[in-house]
Amino acid sequence: MSVATKTDKIQRLAELTAGSETSTGASLWREALGRLKTSKMAIIGAVIIAAFVVVAIVGPFLAPHSPSAQIWRGEVFPNKGEFVGARGENWFGLDHLGRDLFSRMLVGARQTLLVGIVATLIGLVAGFVIGIVSGAAATLGGETGQRVDSVIMRFIDMMLALPSLLLAVSIAAVMGQSLTTVMIAVGVVQVPVFARLLRGAMLVQGGADYVLAAQSLGVRKRRIVLSQILPNSLSPVIVQATLSLATAIIEAAALSYLGLGNPDPAIPEWGVMLAQAQRFFSYAPMMGVYPAVGIIITALGFTLLGEAMREALDPKLKG
Repeated sequence: MSVATKTDKIQRLAELTAGSETSTGASLWREALGRLKTSKMAIIGAVIIAAFVVVAIVGPFLAPHSPSAQIWRGEVFPNKGEFVGARGENWFGLDHLGRDLFSRMLVGARQTLLVGIVATLIGLVAGFVIGIVSGAAATLGGETGQRVDSVIMRFIDMMLALPSLLLAVSIAAVMGQSLTTVMIAVGVVQVPVFARLLRGAMLVQGGADYVLAAQSLGVRKRRIVLSQILPNSLSPVIVQATLSLATAIIEAAALSYLGLGNPDPAIPEWGVMLAQAQRFFSYAPMMGVYPAVGIIITALGFTLLGEAMREALDPKLKG
């Protein structure tokens, strides 16, 4: 996807949500919530997310066995292609080291959720700061502000021009193999998206009547930005944060699959489990199927909810 296409999609989301905020005021989210309650896509996404969060929170307490204990090591022979499948004692079977796959899936959900949330927060916070500076400069900064905004946006465009996974892999390769590296790498990839969205929404809000009225009354520019423009520009950022959680989980799993994730294989994480299963896929395909399905379903849940929120905030869909 070209940088122009990415920028156009981001700007469209900013205009949809921020523009509708201008026209409907505080009722925007009330109306959107009403649509979400009747949206099958939103309900399915919310149910998936709720189930994932519950498993991530209580999973380690429900795991029947230690996820790192090689209790049945003597029953599996990876070199001979002999594995143990699902059975009464091990619902998902055993991995190549004789560890219970069901327990590892339950415990790994927490690590997967942690990576997704932290990575998204990194991108959200950094993008939020950049977006505020750029949006405020472009909206109320005069000629100097326009130049500052132009410099910032050219840097953001450079980041958007790079494929997100390639950029994440490059950052992770430079920083070294660790779970923290994965979070930072995936978070940095999210920064330009959030920055562009917030800036675009602030530009839309900057032309609203209430901003012109505040300026005519002599209200300080900083106060206009922080108390008026910024609060009314958060809709697209909230929507994108939901969508970015799905992307963060997938990209974090990809980095782990490439060997750039947690170096300790004893700590279960769905991406790491998928990477470990690669060598034995011919003999024990379910070792890779379970974490892959978990990643896909979780990402689907966040995507469905995010898309439902996007549609609920679209003024063209109001009946």
